[in-house]
Amino acid sequence: MRTVLVTGATGNVGRTVVTALRDRGASVRAFVRDAERARRVLGDEVGLAVGDFGDPAALRAALRGVDGVFLTSADGPDKVAHETAVIDAASTAWVSRLVKLSSPRVEIGSDLAFWDWHGRIERHLLTSGVPAVCLRSGYLMSNLLAAAEAVAASGQLIAPAGTARIAMTDPADVGAAAAALLTEDGHDDRTYTVTGPEALTYGDVAAVLSEATGREVRYVDVPDGAARAGLAASGAPQWLVEGVAVLFGKLREGACAEVTGTVRALTGREPRSLAGWAREHARPFTGALL
Repeated sequence: MRTVLVTGATGNVGRTVVTALRDRGASVRAFVRDAERARRVLGDEVGLAVGDFGDPAALRAALRGVDGVFLTSADGPDKVAHETAVIDAASTAWVSRLVKLSSPRVEIGSDLAFWDWHGRIERHLLTSGVPAVCLRSGYLMSNLLAAAEAVAASGQLIAPAGTARIAMTDPADVGAAAAALLTEDGHDDRTYTVTGPEALTYGDVAAVLSEATGREVRYVDVPDGAARAGLAASGAPQWLVEGVAVLFGKLREGACAEVTGTVRALTGREPRSLAGWAREHARPFTGALL
């Protein structure tokens, strides 16, 4: 039985990785800061390693005896430092494979901070000597949850997306792909991009949410400046305010329009549709609690 350390284990993607690994018979150890919250999210049968990315001793202890690592962390200015610390610790722990969750595109020096961060981390991973796979995820369906409160209150899905087509990805498909990469051989030094089955506009998304919630949801396209102002007013940090605005500009240019067959190739099944995801997550879009 393989033992896999999962970072970011209580996040939208990390928790699906934990589930998929356990379904494959792997032993899972979750690297978490809050053990009580982790127990609520992951259950009592998942082993916990409590610590912080900034604590080398905690990272060494978490990696002791593991065969593989799934690497992800919260977005933010500390992302590069956090993930390179895990890579450095893994390089001395003799792990057999590290799977890094990355973005659909990476570009060191990009005006989109998310692409720059992932580019720098991927470069560090490439030179670390750790057997590794980069798993680049398309735009996650769970990103739509940020708009759930507004949809519930007004029936409006507001975004500066224009007519961009986006191959939105169910986090569960990312988890299933990651679990396959961590438990099967033959994937080292490769990069995979996971997407959903079709590229949809935000108008299409509104129609899907209307069907899932049983109430009309209308897409409202807004200028980038209005989106920035709305995020800033909500108290979002400046890096996120600017990053989201730049991201939607990239989406309008087609950055996440490509549909890949990666889910099928790695898991043997078709990727999940937005309609299926929306049915499972309809409650917050109606004002109900998660």
